[in-house]
Amino acid sequence: MNSHLQFDFTVNKANNTVNVKREFAASNDLVWAAWTQAELLDQWWAPKPYQTKTKSMDFRVGGTWLYAMYSPENQAHWCRADYLKIEDQKMYSAIDAFCDENGVMNNDFPRSTWTNVFVSQGEKTMVDITIAYQSLNDLEKIIELGFKEGFTMAMGNLDQYFEAKFK
Repeated sequence: MNSHLQFDFTVNKANNTVNVKREFAASNDLVWAAWTQAELLDQWWAPKPYQTKTKSMDFRVGGTWLYAMYSPENQAHWCRADYLKIEDQKMYSAIDAFCDENGVMNNDFPRSTWTNVFVSQGEKTMVDITIAYQSLNDLEKIIELGFKEGFTMAMGNLDQYFEAKFK
């Protein structure tokens, strides 16, 4: 990861949110594409050594992204995102959940509502992410599962993707 890029990860237990501000060394259109196109998400979304494989993606309001993160032992961890709001190149929000391979939600795990805002800064782009949970218990459960560590690794994967693209 480029140490000159901003990365703030804050857990706010008072309002059951995780707030992440993450800067990338790429233009807004490239960062937007990396977050909204299945073939690009599959290259960076899962923390290594896991790999993401998209089963289906319909990036529109009311659409769904159904994907699995595969372990090195080929064990699949299925997830889905249901898109709520999209403003092209500016922001999108979605409800995320663990599920099975058919998209049926696993109610043993909390759902989260993601709002990702993309701010162009010339050759760099800031992504301001707010992840909201229904309760403090839900937030704490996700943190205990290693969300911060996994998401930090995925952000590093995206840095590597951009570095490779520009070399």
